Amino acid sequence: MKKTAVLAALALLAAACGSGGGTAGAPGKTNASGTFTAAISSDPGILDPAMGVLSVTNTVLSVAYDTLVASDAEGTIIPGLAEKWDVKPDNVTFTLRKDVTCSDGAKLTPSDVAENVNHIADPATKSPIYGVLVPAGMKAKADDAAGTVTLSTPEPFSFILESARLLFIVCGKAVKDRSLIAHASSGTGPYTLTEAVPSDHYTFKARRDYAWGPKGGTGKDIPETVVLKVVPNEQTAANMLVAGTLNTATFYGPDRTRMEANPQLGKIIDPAGNGQFFYHQGEDRPTRDVAVRKALTQALDLKELGGIASSGTGGPATGLVLNPRPCKGDTVAGHVPSYDPAAATAALDAAGWKVGADGIREKGGKKLTLRYLYATTKGPGIGAAAEYTAAAWKKIGVDVKLNGVIDTKLSESLMATQDWDVVWLPIGVTLPSQLVGFLSGPAAPKGANFAHLNNAKYQELVGKAALVPGAEGCKMWLESESALFENADLVPVVETNTLTSTRGVTFEWLGGLFSASSIRLTQGS
Repeated sequence: MKKTAVLAALALLAAACGSGGGTAGAPGKTNASGTFTAAISSDPGILDPAMGVLSVTNTVLSVAYDTLVASDAEGTIIPGLAEKWDVKPDNVTFTLRKDVTCSDGAKLTPSDVAENVNHIADPATKSPIYGVLVPAGMKAKADDAAGTVTLSTPEPFSFILESARLLFIVCGKAVKDRSLIAHASSGTGPYTLTEAVPSDHYTFKARRDYAWGPKGGTGKDIPETVVLKVVPNEQTAANMLVAGTLNTATFYGPDRTRMEANPQLGKIIDPAGNGQFFYHQGEDRPTRDVAVRKALTQALDLKELGGIASSGTGGPATGLVLNPRPCKGDTVAGHVPSYDPAAATAALDAAGWKVGADGIREKGGKKLTLRYLYATTKGPGIGAAAEYTAAAWKKIGVDVKLNGVIDTKLSESLMATQDWDVVWLPIGVTLPSQLVGFLSGPAAPKGANFAHLNNAKYQELVGKAALVPGAEGCKMWLESESALFENADLVPVVETNTLTSTRGVTFEWLGGLFSASSIRLTQGS
C-alpha cells in the first residue's frame, strides 16, 4: 500500500467500534411512517465504500448498502446478497440471490460484485481497504449466466469467506462511475440517501420493495426516514437523547454514567477492542532491547492501569481480535510479564542502564527518555492512563515525555515522522489476518509495520496459519498473539466497551454497523 493508504487504513482500525452486538430498545407497536434519528460523532466524508476508512463512514454506509454475507452476534456467517457459497482454500464462489435490485432499479449482477472487488484491488484506485478488508492479491470473476461470482487469492487464505462480510457492494450506474456516490448512495440496502449536508446531517428514505435482508429482513416495517445527525459533543448528544430529539447515540466518556442509569433508555454494551500500547523497536531506540521492554511492562500494575484507561468500565484483555472472534481462546493470560517493580529495577540494572545523579538512568552517555504518544480524542481516561504510566516509570528511573495529539497527528507520527517510543493505540480488527501487515513486514515509513516489530515466532505462526482454513489455523493464530505478548512487543491492558443508548426504537447493531432492515420505531416515538 501507498503511505497515504496505510495511514487511512490505520485510522480505520484505530477508530473501529466494537464487534459485539445486540438488539436495542424495548418492543412496542411499530411506527413505519416515522423518522429514526441517530447521532454520529463526526462527518463521514466521502461515501464511496471503496474509500471508507473511518468507523463513522461505515456506520453511514451500513444504512444503504448490503454485503455478500453477514454475521450474527455469535460470529456465525449467514446469507446476505449471496444465498449460498462454496469455500476452497484459495477461493470462494458465491451464488447470488436472484431478486436483488439496486436503489436505481437496476438488477444486481455477479459482474457488479466482481467489479467492486477488482476496483478495490486495482492499484490506480488507491483504496485504503485493500490489504485490510480485501486481501492482497484477491481477484474476482463473474459468471452471470450461472449467477455466481468467485473471489480468489494467489495462495490459500484462511479467512476468505469471512473477509466478505464487511465489503459493501455498489451497484447500478455507480459501478462504472464512482463519482456518483461521493455524497450519494447506489446500493442494494433498505434505504437510499436523499440528502447529504456535510457536518450536519444525512437523510435516507426507505425502499419498501426491499426483501433480501439478513435473517429475512424486509422494508415493510422499517421507518420511512432515517436521519444520521452529526453531533460531535457527547454531552449534547446525551441531552438530545433525554429530550427525545434523538433515538440513539453511542457514549465513550463521562456522560455514559448518566445514560446507563436512565431507566427510560435501552442499552447495548458493545466491546470496543483493547486499550493497549506498543514499544518502538527501531535500531536507535532503547525499547529495541527485549529486556528493557519487559522491565517497563513489569513496572506497571496493568489491572490498575486498565481501570484508569477505561474509567472503570473495562474488563481483562483476552486477545487482539474483536468479539465475536473467529478463533476462541485467551491469548493474554500467563503470557504478559507480571507486575514486579523490584524485578523491573534489577532488569534495567542488568541491561546496563544505571541511575544517574538526577535519578534518570543512563547508558553510554544517553539518558533513558521515552516519548509517549496517545490520542486525546478517546476520552479522559487515556490521558490519565498516560500520566499514571509516566509516574510508574519515573519510579524506576525512566524519563517520560507525554505527547497527546488528535487522531490525524497520531497517524502522521506513527507512519511518517516516527517521533515516539511508546504509543497507546487501540486497533480494532475482526480477523487476525488483518493485523499481520501492522505487526510484521516492512517497517514504517516504507510499510505498515509502524513499531518496527520483528518477532520470528509470530511471523512463522501466521505464515503457516494463513495457508489453512480458518478453524484449522486457529491454534496457530492464537499462539501467534501470545508470542507477541511474551516478547513484550505490545502490551494488552484492558478490553474496553461502549454504551449505545436508545429511545423509542429497536434495532440490531453489530460492530458499529446497523442491520438497517431490523430498525423498528415504536408508536409515539
